[in-house]
Amino acid sequence: MNPWRTNGREETLRVWLLVGSVIVASCAWHVFPASAEEPAGDRVVTDSTKKDCRYEGIGQKNGGSSALELFPENDVFRPLWADLKQPQFFASWQATRIRSSPREYLNLGTVGFGDNFGLIGKRNGCDGWQVGILAGLFAQFDLDGASKDLINADYVVGIPISWRSGLFSARVRFFHQSSHLGDEFLQARPGFNNIGLSYEALEAILSLDAPGGWGRMYAGGATAVHIEPSTIDPSSVHWGVELRGRTIAAPLLAKVIPSTRFTPIFGADFQAYEALNWTINSSIMGGVEWSKAGSDRRFRFLINYYHGFAPWGQFFLTKIEMVGFGLYLSF
Repeated sequence: MNPWRTNGREETLRVWLLVGSVIVASCAWHVFPASAEEPAGDRVVTDSTKKDCRYEGIGQKNGGSSALELFPENDVFRPLWADLKQPQFFASWQATRIRSSPREYLNLGTVGFGDNFGLIGKRNGCDGWQVGILAGLFAQFDLDGASKDLINADYVVGIPISWRSGLFSARVRFFHQSSHLGDEFLQARPGFNNIGLSYEALEAILSLDAPGGWGRMYAGGATAVHIEPSTIDPSSVHWGVELRGRTIAAPLLAKVIPSTRFTPIFGADFQAYEALNWTINSSIMGGVEWSKAGSDRRFRFLINYYHGFAPWGQFFLTKIEMVGFGLYLSF
């Protein structure tokens, strides 16, 4: 039984696809000539020398060795924010087309909760290593339903180990994911085949930043060491690119809060799975980021486009296309 409902909004989705493509292309154009986080000057007002090593201070050292640190702030590896399974806090709306049938559409609400928390590390400036713990929840809701039913929820927990030396950084993580269908969804579809996807996987990603941090490329892969159902092939590859525009004093807002900054950003994340015949799943995002000098917190408004198999566990065999927008928080 197909879980998605037919509502015939093909023309509406086409308009959103066109608008989203134009805005994402515009964001990409803005970020190319930029440097990521400018020092204090006439374009950026700063009130602190504190560095967020995920975005600033790349390649900088203190001049001496550092002691072991408990609960280090932020991370030496920049999070893959265009990855739909990156643990982070967000809420988004997605106009979704089920590609297996050209007339099946639905409006989805997607939310995520989670982060990487550093347990112990050692740094010289922003070079060094860190061991932490990650946890995340990713859920989807049927906005066309009378009670906005929960469709699916993916739970992720694991241990990430990150490292940086100059422009090179890496992340290795061992994690568990389990996927569960919503109760209301199952009650409305008693004959639905529940896959019950669950696995433990080992993943490694290597990243190369551009000088100044205005861009990066990354690539890696993962293999499941245990997976249910056991008939699913375990291997996958993962790569992508991110661009960050010139950071300036935020228009209008900086007049009220002088340290507020504004950065255009663009990211493209690609993944391919052996179980899906190495079909490329593409996630493209572009938008703006607000931050405050000396703070780890960042607020993003992003427009996205996705094409590939559904990134949610219970529906990983379903081909979809999505365009939408969301609000993302980083701590």
